[in-house]
Amino acid sequence: MASAIRALAMDAVQKANSGHPGMPMGMADIAVALWARHYRHNPANPHWMDRDRFVLSNGHGSMLIYALLHLTGYDLSMDDLRGFRQMHSKTPGHPEVGVTPGVETTTGPLGQGISNAVGMALAEKLLAAEFNEPGACIVDHNTYVFLGDGCLMEGISHEVCSLAGTLRLNKLIALYDDNGISIDGRVDGWFTDDTPKRFEAYGWNVIADVDGHNVDSVDAAIARARKSDRPTLICCKTVIGKGAPSMQGSDKVHGAALGDKEIAATREAIGWSHAPFEMPAEVYADWDARQKGAAVEQEWNERYTAYRERFPAKAAEFQRRMKGELPAAFEATVAAYIASCMEKKETIATRKASQNAIQALAQVLPEFLGGSADLTGSNLTNWKESVAVRDNQAGNHINYGVREFGMSAMMNGIALHGGYIPFGATFLTFSDYSRNALRMAALMKIRTLFVFTHDSIGLGEDGPTHQSVEHISSLRLIPNLDNWRPCDTVESAVAWAQAVQRHDGPSTLIFSRQNLPFQERTAAQVADIARGAYVLRDAPGAKAVLIATGSEIELAVSAAERLAAEGVPVRVVSMPSTDVFDRQDAGYKASVLPAGIPRVAIEAGVTAFWHKYVGLEGAVIGIDTFGESAPAGVLFKHFGFTTDKVVDAVKSVLA
Repeated sequence: MASAIRALAMDAVQKANSGHPGMPMGMADIAVALWARHYRHNPANPHWMDRDRFVLSNGHGSMLIYALLHLTGYDLSMDDLRGFRQMHSKTPGHPEVGVTPGVETTTGPLGQGISNAVGMALAEKLLAAEFNEPGACIVDHNTYVFLGDGCLMEGISHEVCSLAGTLRLNKLIALYDDNGISIDGRVDGWFTDDTPKRFEAYGWNVIADVDGHNVDSVDAAIARARKSDRPTLICCKTVIGKGAPSMQGSDKVHGAALGDKEIAATREAIGWSHAPFEMPAEVYADWDARQKGAAVEQEWNERYTAYRERFPAKAAEFQRRMKGELPAAFEATVAAYIASCMEKKETIATRKASQNAIQALAQVLPEFLGGSADLTGSNLTNWKESVAVRDNQAGNHINYGVREFGMSAMMNGIALHGGYIPFGATFLTFSDYSRNALRMAALMKIRTLFVFTHDSIGLGEDGPTHQSVEHISSLRLIPNLDNWRPCDTVESAVAWAQAVQRHDGPSTLIFSRQNLPFQERTAAQVADIARGAYVLRDAPGAKAVLIATGSEIELAVSAAERLAAEGVPVRVVSMPSTDVFDRQDAGYKASVLPAGIPRVAIEAGVTAFWHKYVGLEGAVIGIDTFGESAPAGVLFKHFGFTTDKVVDAVKSVLA
């Protein structure tokens, strides 16, 4: 069974002349122990709700999971394996969720797979606490991770594994491919951590010195791990490229095809006489998990049927949440809350407007799972009924600690697991720490909500280290990421509603520290907020268009009033989401930004981005330097965010 994995890995990489055969060959025996003896899954139904989750954190070894999925009976043919790393194949270079059946998350950026897995294990624990009843257990599965030296060197692994230990996520079992090799060679020149002691310090159960090429030893370690009340790290001593006579144990086998000569020698060494991509029937029979998987799922279905009869309301709620469907009352709740915002006309910081929106939506969204990277009192992501998650306490708000990257990747894992809508927050300037997790969320098209507050030089006295300048524009460069920067309570409510309703990708929600005035609108204007941009203030015969977002809307409106008094009519366009606006039809976009009328954009950030809307002949009022340490009002005046500056810019483009 292990030889089949080794053969498929080396043959697929050789055919593609690209890939990483070393890890699949080295972890083949570990895979046999887990997948053949412990892993609960049904190849015929990759989305069965109570399946175990498997994460290949060292995703460069993707042929390992492709071989496993093919051999156990998933919809992944031998032709798919032959197409490894080719255009539009189901076997891309690194595993991608939604592309290959049975792949739970997209991995490759090292450390993020284990981070996703921590999120999955946390989601399992919280769902079990919420839905299981005495004698009626419907949430009871493990999250298994394969990871290597690279994942453990990445800083994010320290963040999430520390938190996993603190939260005692005992359904998380990680199998460490301890082969001592990375791309540059033997790791003892740059990685000498005592990994078992490190994980013991985190509060993990550690099973050290397991022979990773002895299936029975790995099997026994997994069995021990499943009985632990803490997350478990199984340290498996392995040889990278196991079976390749002249290359095993060296970095040469990590990331390149073995070559015909070495492959022939490997076949002889492991006793594999079959041609490339040829698999004997008896090996398929040994690996086939379809019958066993169907039986395991059927047993769960019977338990779930009994559960549904005893607890019909909870069963219906569990189904709804695992399917990612919003409750029937969601739209009415949003409409009522927006109406209340229109009535109250509050002048408050949009971070507070965000908290108010969370408070309203949480009444109908028990799947809300909020959190903050040690800034809850500043980000305002908690609400009146929220309960902090602890190792012995289920809840709906997570104190992630100062772990921005770990938080973001864990939220991705929570979203992938299902049952929750995760959101977590930090200051916008620290989105840099989270950036690759944001990118992965966008790539995976999952509903993860990233909340960023303190969104500009308006942060004030904390100075340039904490004042965002380039961040909003840079986030807008990530494909499939919707970014919202609302200007008041109404736009904040709409932004939250749109992010929650979106099922095909993540969103950022970007809020101010300082108070922002309420803007009057008609019902039609409120409806148009969801289109990303709309006409907030108009004037007959407008000679110019002012485009602004967030805190700069106030400035645009003030300048428009001054210009109107001087006989220069201008239109004010609020553009809380450039990403959403860009997806609108040409007719709508032209109705908001008519051709032939000069434009001026205003945003307290870098200017280059805005020329896509104002053209080279238009003007942009922004900031192309870092900020300063001073009160917000002083800073805005110092950097030219004044009514006079906007008025002068409009007159300049009209000249």
